[in-house]
Amino acid sequence: MKKRNIKGMLGLVLLSAGLSACASVNGNDSAGDVSKETQNKEGEEKQPETEEAVPEYEVRDGEVILTKSVGGNPIVGNSTEGDYIYGGDPSVLVDGDTVYLYTGHDTSSDSEVSRAIYRIEEYLCYSTKDLIHWTSEGSVMTASTENIPWAKDSSSAWASQVCKHYDEKAGKDRYYLYYCSWDKTSAGKQSIGVAVSDSPTGPFEDKGEPLVKGTLTAPESNAWNDIDPTVWVETGEDGEEHRYLAWGNSKYYVCELNEDMISVKDLNGDGEITCGMDGEDADIINHQMGLASFTEAPWLYRRQDENGNYYGDYYLFYAHGWRERMAYATTEDLIHGKWDFGSILMLPTATSNTNHMAVFDFQGKTYFIYHNGSLPAGNGYRRSACITELHFKEDGSVEPIQETAAGLGGTVSTICLKGSEELLTHENFINDSRDNSYPYLNVAVGMGNSSYDTDGEWVISAGKADAENEAYVSIQSENKPGLYLTANKDQTVVLSQDIDASKAAAKRQTFHTVTGLGGEGVSFESVAFPGSYLTIKDGVLCLTDGSDSASTAFDVMVKE
Repeated sequence: MKKRNIKGMLGLVLLSAGLSACASVNGNDSAGDVSKETQNKEGEEKQPETEEAVPEYEVRDGEVILTKSVGGNPIVGNSTEGDYIYGGDPSVLVDGDTVYLYTGHDTSSDSEVSRAIYRIEEYLCYSTKDLIHWTSEGSVMTASTENIPWAKDSSSAWASQVCKHYDEKAGKDRYYLYYCSWDKTSAGKQSIGVAVSDSPTGPFEDKGEPLVKGTLTAPESNAWNDIDPTVWVETGEDGEEHRYLAWGNSKYYVCELNEDMISVKDLNGDGEITCGMDGEDADIINHQMGLASFTEAPWLYRRQDENGNYYGDYYLFYAHGWRERMAYATTEDLIHGKWDFGSILMLPTATSNTNHMAVFDFQGKTYFIYHNGSLPAGNGYRRSACITELHFKEDGSVEPIQETAAGLGGTVSTICLKGSEELLTHENFINDSRDNSYPYLNVAVGMGNSSYDTDGEWVISAGKADAENEAYVSIQSENKPGLYLTANKDQTVVLSQDIDASKAAAKRQTFHTVTGLGGEGVSFESVAFPGSYLTIKDGVLCLTDGSDSASTAFDVMVKE
């Protein structure tokens, strides 16, 4: 987490024995202490490091201005006006000093969501040079039948990946968009397509026919076996360039491409392109031995040394089971090798039934982009791209990954009652694999509600009801992104997803920060129910009229 400017923060604390404590800070205090409390990826507590800090905060006419998180997840599609742009199945191209993010544009209506229908009419592109500030590059290709002559409809811009490759004939670099869509020329099955452009921001022009037809990869288990292409290009130790293309749902396929990047290589030299289980007998290889519970969303990756040279095994990151977890496997040879299963990396997200990753290196670090439904009204059909750093262990295995609302640039805070050492936490739970458990609308919140410190980490952002009001905040769970503290008419307060992006939901998830009702700390007044304040009563977070001021005064600590 990037260290943020602490001006405007209410309180910082010193943590000397591994417990989170909140400083005694009021309008007359000017000093406190700070802790860097860290946990490893498995959630085991590490020894804390401590440092001195002098907190600054601002009180204006009884209002407290807290530090708000910016630059977190989702990385694109956010809005203060409610016009959210949803986009799933993220992929990444690193081109020099610029990272390009591509997503399908999710536009499913409420009716289509209820019927499990994806409406994805185009591919969107965003660019960045620092992974924090993203610029919209607009649409790079629409999925209309006019642009894709073989497409069955104009609303199926399913997962894609862009690759840069030097075109010998043209004498310049060109960009290749590999994607999938429903194919009217292949018995209505899904097929893999490719479109070409002279720019990473398009426009991309389809080659005019599928690169791999769904009817070619028989026998199939369903009509959407041929989806989610991923591409990998490198020069082998023999000096020969290899251009790999992999894809699949339920079945995993891999092949090599010709130098033109738009046709499948005849690996066995028999004059025709066929699909089979062995590279000696076929050109498209269908094998997933070692890929436990392979579902979809494959992504090829290999590590680089400090000089940019590839080394070690190939990694295949993919969606595992249902609801989709993220997992990986490794192999020594993408065509002939067997897969060794690594581990499950990420559990199902709290807001989406599917997930889809991109793994890439940039400026000496490795990053993991994934999607969830954490924007208001988001879900598995209205998804959003998120980012976190990915870490390898010494033996090459990959460390587990947790969802994060703060992402790379956001701020994580902890909250506790004035003078208390107990964190405000939400109920500890593992995201369920059963669809009927979603959406999460009623997660308990209170003091000492969980023994895991990560359940007491919060991302405090501008108030959803009025982002311009500096004394308005919304409070989102750091490890369950998309779930916010939510005030209810019956005076209960729970952790809940915003499932409809309504003004009423925004008010229920927005709080007015005022000087603590007892004269110290900060109190949170409900915007939806004025005169009602966040209160700890019998260890449970609820709303009251604030008459017990000691139970409504909180301290806030910003973590590094």
